[in-house]
Amino acid sequence: MPADAFAADQPLPLTDPNEWATRANQAARSVTRTFGRRLLFLPGTHIGAVSIPANTLRSVVGPWHYWWQAHYVDCLVDAGRRELATATKFDGVSRPSAGRLASRLVTTIRLRNLLRFENHFYDDMAWLALSTHRLEMLAEETKKPGRRRNAYVRKKLSLQFHSASTDDLGGGTFWSTQRDFKNTPATAPVALYFARTGRRERAQSLVAWLNSRLFDPQRGVYMDGLRIRNGETVLEEAVYTYNQGPILGALLELGGQENLDRAAQLVESVSRELTVPGTRVVHGDGTGDGGLFTGILVRYLALAARDRRLPATARDTARALVHATAGALWLTRREAPELRRTKAPTEAPALIFSPNPLRPAAETYPVGAAVELSTQLQAWMTLEAAATL
Repeated sequence: MPADAFAADQPLPLTDPNEWATRANQAARSVTRTFGRRLLFLPGTHIGAVSIPANTLRSVVGPWHYWWQAHYVDCLVDAGRRELATATKFDGVSRPSAGRLASRLVTTIRLRNLLRFENHFYDDMAWLALSTHRLEMLAEETKKPGRRRNAYVRKKLSLQFHSASTDDLGGGTFWSTQRDFKNTPATAPVALYFARTGRRERAQSLVAWLNSRLFDPQRGVYMDGLRIRNGETVLEEAVYTYNQGPILGALLELGGQENLDRAAQLVESVSRELTVPGTRVVHGDGTGDGGLFTGILVRYLALAARDRRLPATARDTARALVHATAGALWLTRREAPELRRTKAPTEAPALIFSPNPLRPAAETYPVGAAVELSTQLQAWMTLEAAATL
C-alpha cells in the first residue's frame, strides 16, 4: 500500500458513513464468527479466542488477555448502537444481536477470571468498567435485561479505582496491585470512567495530575508514567498512541474551556507526532497488546471529530485521522476463506486486517500464520469510529 495514497495533502478517503457502517458490519461478523466461541463448550457463554487457529487447551490454561476481551465488549456495543439505529442485526436475524453477545461476553469474562471481575491491573479493570457502562446505557435504551449485572460489575470495579487513586507521587492511579508505578494507561481510563459516572471532581484531579506530571509540553502528548524504583521516582518517557485516547476522552467528557483547549491541542499533536510521516494515518504498534493501540486512539479521535465545542480545525483534523487510518486498514485487508468456521457456501470468507495500517495483511498475516484477536479488534473499532462520522 503506497503511503502517498494517504498523504496529508491528498483528498480524504471515503467519507460516506453508510459505507463505513457496511464495512464495520463486515469486520464485526468476521471477528465474532472467527474468534468468538463458547468457554469450555458451555451454553450461553461467549469469549474471543486469543489467536486463530485456536488451541482449546491453551485457551483454558494459557493467557487469555482480560483487557482484550474488555475491548471486544466495547466493539460489540458499537455494533449494538448501530443495530438500535437501523433496527437491523449486524449478523442477520437468525444470530444473536451484538448486545446479547456483549452481555454473554461480560458473564464469560467473570467465569474465565475464576468468578471475579477484579484482576491485578487497574487499567485492565478500567477498560472493562468503561465498556460495561456503555453496555448498560445500550441496555437501557433497548429495554433489555442485564442492567443489574452491569451495575454490579461497575460497583465492584469502582472500589478498586478508589483504592488505587492515592496521594502517592502527588496523585494519579497505580497501574497494578504491586503499587510501584503510576501511569497514563491506568490514570486516563479511570479518569474517563469517573467523569462518565458523575464523579467529576475526582476525574478532574486525575486529569490535573496527568497534565502536571506526564504531559510533554514540547511534543504536546502524554508520556507513560512514574515508577518507584529503589525509593526513587523514575520518569518513563515513552509515548504510546493509545494513552492519548482516554485522556482525550476525559478532557471532552469534563468539558470547560481549559479542558477543551487542551483536547484541541492534543488532536493536533497526535496528527504531528503519531502518524506515519507524510500521511494522516495513525501508525501501528505491532501485535500483542500493541495490536490494540491505534484502534483505541482512533475511537476517541472520532469523539473529538463530532464535538462541536472544539474549533473546526481540530474537528477536521480528527476526522481526517479517523478516515485515513480506517481507509488504510480497509485497503490492506485480505480475505481468508481458509478460516471459515462452517462449510456453508453462502458464508462470506473471514477478513484479516493488518496490524500495520499501511502494510498488506497478506504480508503481515500470510496464509497459515497465527492471527491475533487484538489486531482484528483494532481494525473493527477503527471502522466503527469511521461509521460514526
